[in-house]
Amino acid sequence: MPVLRLAYSTLFLIALIAFFVAWSQVGGQSHIDLLPWWIKLVLGMSIAFTVVRAAASAVAGERAWNGQTLRWLGLTIALGIVCGLATYYAHTYLEESDEPDSETDSAISELVERPAIALPSLVVSAPGGPRIREHRQHRRCPSKCAIPVSASDRSPRR
Repeated sequence: MPVLRLAYSTLFLIALIAFFVAWSQVGGQSHIDLLPWWIKLVLGMSIAFTVVRAAASAVAGERAWNGQTLRWLGLTIALGIVCGLATYYAHTYLEESDEPDSETDSAISELVERPAIALPSLVVSAPGGPRIREHRQHRRCPSKCAIPVSASDRSPRR
């Protein structure tokens, strides 16, 4: 049985790779890239799982094409149809179109510059402390600000 488990694990990985290659070729990679990651994960794992279960049912049964195998194969085909619907949804609703929007939906905006507010500043240094720039209270700042002075902004001490 360990050899059979290894074979099923290998089949799962091969089915996963084959599914994503086939989906990108049939559905278009650009549409699949628009889908959320979890949809691709769930659909990919589900199809690979159903392929392995169909193979396990074919091996376990007396005949290869038994009821269990057909049921898993039918579920694989149904999941393939769901993948096609997800790709169609991405093509229809998630893809950006190059067509210009209609005039009724367009918004008009205007760039308005704010007037510059001149604030007098004063460079002070506390005894033994860092030099800071203090400025008067203004509209944007509810309290007095203490802005550190950069090296290029420092003036020599007197």
